[in-house]
Amino acid sequence: MLLEAPVYKEIFGAVKIYELQKLLKMDTETEEVPMFTVTNIPREDIYRTLGEMAVVVPMKNEKLHLVDGVLKAIPHKCPIIIVSNSKREGPNRYRQEVDLVRHFYNLTHSRIIMVHQKDAGIAKAFEKVGYTAILDENGNVRSGKGEGMVIGILLAKAIGAKYVGFVDADNYIPGAVNEYVKDYAAGFLMSESEYTMVRLHWRHKPKVTKGSLYFKKWGRVSEITNRYLNQLISEQTAFETTIMVTGNAGEHAMTMKLAEIMPFSTGYSIEPYEIVYLLERFGRWEGVEEYQDVFDQGIEIFQIETLNPHFHEDKGQRHVKEMILMSLATIYHSSLASDGLRKKIIEDLRMHNIIGENEEPPEPIIMPPIKDVDDKKWIKIVENHSETLLKLGL
Repeated sequence: MLLEAPVYKEIFGAVKIYELQKLLKMDTETEEVPMFTVTNIPREDIYRTLGEMAVVVPMKNEKLHLVDGVLKAIPHKCPIIIVSNSKREGPNRYRQEVDLVRHFYNLTHSRIIMVHQKDAGIAKAFEKVGYTAILDENGNVRSGKGEGMVIGILLAKAIGAKYVGFVDADNYIPGAVNEYVKDYAAGFLMSESEYTMVRLHWRHKPKVTKGSLYFKKWGRVSEITNRYLNQLISEQTAFETTIMVTGNAGEHAMTMKLAEIMPFSTGYSIEPYEIVYLLERFGRWEGVEEYQDVFDQGIEIFQIETLNPHFHEDKGQRHVKEMILMSLATIYHSSLASDGLRKKIIEDLRMHNIIGENEEPPEPIIMPPIKDVDDKKWIKIVENHSETLLKLGL
């Protein structure tokens, strides 16, 4: 794979954020590239890395045709972890998903783990290991993408994955999903740290306008989130920057070593919160003793622009407003945000009628890192008490 070399980066304490790298060619041989501005990642290295990466697919009531295409596009070497929060009654969408996954396995013999997010056995396992921040007032796992991701990470850790990547289940272009996972592998192979995150920026995000496709460069939510994340960084460094272009990157991946030490936010705030947390915790040379190895190696964040456009399910304006609100709430409540930045966020949200005149953005619920969770005990309880756990080929 040929990519633009990561020439420029912003250094924020122990965090390095690399500028956007464009993908130049999907598949290449191992020859040396004579230009220092281009990086060649050998095909065999990518496929070796894919075998060490679990791909988590969180989903909720998605169209089965889309789910089928996404699963078929994930490279065969990657174990697939499906965490569904779909309806189980009236109609039972989850049962339909299980039927689809079983049929997919019979055809491909891919390695698959599937579980329902509201499984009582999952909740029981979290309670027994003392990780109760993921549970609601009734003792069930809360609904939310972040909660599904935490379950996926623990399942990935249980099968010994070195890397964990995330892909959404509502993608209309299966070939794009195949590229995303290979892009993750390329990012990890460029890194010199065991604490690495790879975030994808879509080349285009097509919209249907007046009966035809318009290949829009930026989504509305991404444009707003990126602007405020960059302002947050700029205020701390005193140098204006536009480095961050993947604030809402649902398609992203990280090393298991980084995933273990990351707290996760709930709802639509999860992707921007990852960046905000890393800047807060590792952007300053404080509390080094607790994470000595992280500060020694540094945290690397790669941003890669895909070749494929991202064509996904349109979930309406209400969904967009919720995403904007929760994304900006993470920045608004950050310890790094100045009063001036908070004031701008309030004005922006009120101008777009997302919050009322006397309202503030809600503070996101934060789940602690899983590093202290006894994952062997957790998975054993899940296996003994789960009502929906499905393991195929593992």
